[in-house]
Amino acid sequence: MTKRFPSVVLLLLTASGCARDSYFQPDARVSYPAPMAAGTDSAVVTAGRHYLRGPIGRLFLGAHYRKAWATPVTLPVLDPQKAVPGGLRFGKLGGGFQTTSVTLLADDGLAYALRTIDKDPYKTLPKVLRQGFVLTTVRDATSAGMPYGAMVVPPLAQAAGIPHANPRAFYVRSDESGLDVASERFRGKVVLLEEKMEGKINLPPSLRGASELEESDEMLEERYRSQDHRIDEAAFLRARLLDLWLGDWDRHEGQWSWAAFSQENGRTLWRPVPQDRDQVFFRFNDGLLTWLASRIVPKFRSFKPTYESVEGYTRNAHFIDQRTLSELPRERYVRTAHDLQKRLTDEIIHRAVVKGLPREVYALEGARMEATLRARREGLLHVAERYYGLQAKEVLVAGTDDNERFVIERLSDTATVVSVYRLGGGKAAPDSLLYRRQFNPAETHRVVLHGLRGKDEFTVSGSVSHSPFIDIYGGPEEDTVQDTSHVSGLRKKTRFFDTKRNNVLEGGKETKDHRSHGVASHAFDRDGSGR
Repeated sequence: MTKRFPSVVLLLLTASGCARDSYFQPDARVSYPAPMAAGTDSAVVTAGRHYLRGPIGRLFLGAHYRKAWATPVTLPVLDPQKAVPGGLRFGKLGGGFQTTSVTLLADDGLAYALRTIDKDPYKTLPKVLRQGFVLTTVRDATSAGMPYGAMVVPPLAQAAGIPHANPRAFYVRSDESGLDVASERFRGKVVLLEEKMEGKINLPPSLRGASELEESDEMLEERYRSQDHRIDEAAFLRARLLDLWLGDWDRHEGQWSWAAFSQENGRTLWRPVPQDRDQVFFRFNDGLLTWLASRIVPKFRSFKPTYESVEGYTRNAHFIDQRTLSELPRERYVRTAHDLQKRLTDEIIHRAVVKGLPREVYALEGARMEATLRARREGLLHVAERYYGLQAKEVLVAGTDDNERFVIERLSDTATVVSVYRLGGGKAAPDSLLYRRQFNPAETHRVVLHGLRGKDEFTVSGSVSHSPFIDIYGGPEEDTVQDTSHVSGLRKKTRFFDTKRNNVLEGGKETKDHRSHGVASHAFDRDGSGR
């Protein structure tokens, strides 16, 4: 039976009408192809009536949000000259592998992103699969997203104390020409228009006073280059717990901007700004095949009253989570979850859903969405503790390209303290603490230290029976490890990775020496590129 399963799937998909040459609706207007009068300011449209399926299709592929995609709603017609005061003009084309987008510019210097609600994952597939039922089935998965979900988020983010954009839905006329070279790409489509939060001028009110707004790769480059740059981990945790509450599983490093705030001590604090809310309220595993897919691909977690796998919800964000949540203890996770529970009241939830969803879609989904948000709010504390457990299992502690001293103190069987200091003049000054956290081996299996560039020192002390593994990566330039610690047992709990030349290991009975002639140990992925 197992060997026949792919053939059975192919037969069922074909029988359900999923393999179609012409997939997308030709125009969002329900009355298409009837002409649209000049000057019309609203239109009755569907976000994607091509996602409708018969009983067999819904059984195997899931009901998802098909009704929301196919329900006629009344939306304003986009007029680039009236969408914002002073009008909008073409800036540049954009978009990822699935979404069509363009940057539009206003007279006051602000930039706006215009992007289609519907997606086409054609380019995400290998060329050999860009046809037939495979392509059509992957395209169909877009219906698992709530087409108007992004418009529900702003009031919730506002109440949570998290920066946000304010997306608005429009219909683009089939004869629109005011978007310059991008006009043809958007004609006949339902789109979202929102502030584009980038650069210094495009800042939401909650971030006034910031000196700059950068993407994650640029922020991380600054963070690892100099000790004068730090990340507001508490603010990032708050934003990530909101992501979990909303069921937003696609929060990789490309989904964030970072606002730079100058501090009195001359340093810079980077605060997170969430972007792109395309996957909030995701509903996927309500069909036989999609349920199976969700077991194979854990990141496809659905928005339900009870949380599914927290590991699945956070898989896409592992890289950025690891680099921006290395310092916070369990107590901070619990306290933040409690605060969010108090802020996100029933009234705020109701107002956000009513305001965000078109009236016709609210009649279909509003009550269910509100009830699910209320239920998930009650479970947020447990989810925060589970999220902490995942982040605490293996912790990355990275220095900078400046000189640092890493102090590892094995104080007891339940407490290993890692501190990082600025290193100047050959010693760490009392006010030079950059990082400190206490680790319990019951929670943390391994702590990975990266000195990066600079001449770094690592000291390890203490005699205990239990301790997390400590992996030390010295990085380029001369580094020194002094280990006087001891952990009971046969396995050495400290490992030193570096080159043999110009790097010193002192003491080290507890340290396993992994120094080599190659420089592979110097590799550290700073920006998500894998380099």
